[in-house]
Amino acid sequence: MFSVTVRDHVMVAHSFRGEVFGPARNLHGATFVVDASFRRAELDADNIVVDIGRATAKLGEVLGELNYRNLDEEPAFAGINTSTEYLAKVIADRLAERVHAGELGEGAHGLSGITVTLHESHIAWASYERAL
Repeated sequence: MFSVTVRDHVMVAHSFRGEVFGPARNLHGATFVVDASFRRAELDADNIVVDIGRATAKLGEVLGELNYRNLDEEPAFAGINTSTEYLAKVIADRLAERVHAGELGEGAHGLSGITVTLHESHIAWASYERAL
């Protein structure tokens, strides 16, 4: 299996509901380093997994929809605990939509999956892996 990973970051504000979150139930900021890995069994006709420039641009576009936002005020997240794990899924799903729409190029239709990892810090991160 081949893979290519691109990286960016996103800054959000949010709060949580539920005792398990302790002080994070209060509004707070989070800066995530975001890795998006694209995978496929065989390289495309150009011997690449995906166009790195397009993958980087589309990751930036997806993150731009979230960046500097209070997620508690976004209709798409109403009533949802926007945990690191949940946000990894949202980002992966939005990238998958762009792959299916052809926005990462024709060769990207041969991708078999995406993994998105959000790094909360140098000691904690969460990932979501999905098929395409």
